[in-house]
Amino acid sequence: MTFQPLTLLQGQYLDWLLRGMETTVKLFGFCLISGFILALILTALRLSNSRFLQAVVAIYVEYHRNVPALVQLLLWYFGISSALPLLMSDWINQHSSEFLFAYIALTLNAAAFMSEDLRSGVRAISAGQMEACRAMGLTFTQSMRDVILPQAVRVSIPPLISQALALFKSTSLAMAISVTELTYAAKEIDNETFRTFESYAIVSVIYLIGSAVIVGLGMTYEHINSRRGGVR
Repeated sequence: MTFQPLTLLQGQYLDWLLRGMETTVKLFGFCLISGFILALILTALRLSNSRFLQAVVAIYVEYHRNVPALVQLLLWYFGISSALPLLMSDWINQHSSEFLFAYIALTLNAAAFMSEDLRSGVRAISAGQMEACRAMGLTFTQSMRDVILPQAVRVSIPPLISQALALFKSTSLAMAISVTELTYAAKEIDNETFRTFESYAIVSVIYLIGSAVIVGLGMTYEHINSRRGGVR
């Protein structure tokens, strides 16, 4: 069998790839935004004076950093879903439960890693800034929201780019619960045509391009931020 990848870039196979790309981009985008917001909250809680909140966040982070993302995905799809009340479970199953549980699992996983990057960014900021905020009468929440976390984000840009890249690649794990993302599309094309190499070669190129775009956007943002004096 000759290598003819162009034969898979037409007709229904192209439609499958395009739909898979759309699902992958949606899943990545939703998880990235939600994960980043949750990471900011986790970081603030981890740095609070409450030992209870610190312990809860620490356990959360350790779980998600040390349990494989695929296991977390399967736990949500097969475990959590089976523990829900019947009416809620039926409603979820009627509204793309695969995508929903993939979104939840990958968001929670990404947030744990991002929160550690942000916490490292906070450590790079002078402790005197928090004292200055308190001297100005700002509460802990106001200090974190308006002064500390914005700086921590700028300092943490390189590792956050790496986490975004890891999240993009992790979306392929959603295939395990039948989310019709890019890797799932490649499997369907392979099952239909028996052109295994071509199917996964095309998807590999798409992932490479997507990864390059993410890294490029991150580097551009870092460069612009550096020119504005945000990173020294």
